[in-house]
Amino acid sequence: MLTIEKVPKEQAGVLQNLYSLYLHDLSAYTPSLDIREDGAFHFEELPLFWKVEGLSPYFIKVDDKLTGFFLLLEQPALQQEADYCINDFFILNKYRGQGIASKTVKDIFSHRKGTYMIIELAGNKRAIS
Repeated sequence: MLTIEKVPKEQAGVLQNLYSLYLHDLSAYTPSLDIREDGAFHFEELPLFWKVEGLSPYFIKVDDKLTGFFLLLEQPALQQEADYCINDFFILNKYRGQGIASKTVKDIFSHRKGTYMIIELAGNKRAIS
């Protein structure tokens, strides 16, 4: 069973760990992303998710197992014509190809009615499809 849970601030460390994996994947398309000396990719803006209105990180779980995350932007963070934006979206390799991403997006769309903007890197053909 698929569940989507807003990430509480107390789970920021878990989200940071997932972001490191996500940034590792993105480094194939973004040459400026590089691993740090501690062996991890860092997302320095993570604390903003709990400070800026309209930034909402969510965990994706299947059968209570953490399978990924996404970042939902909404007004006023967007300041564009769309109501929402799915900015970062990550599914762990083990769970890819099982329809989890499609089910998650359908769930988001059904619970948050409005216009959406989805951001992906031009070279990431899998994300685009």
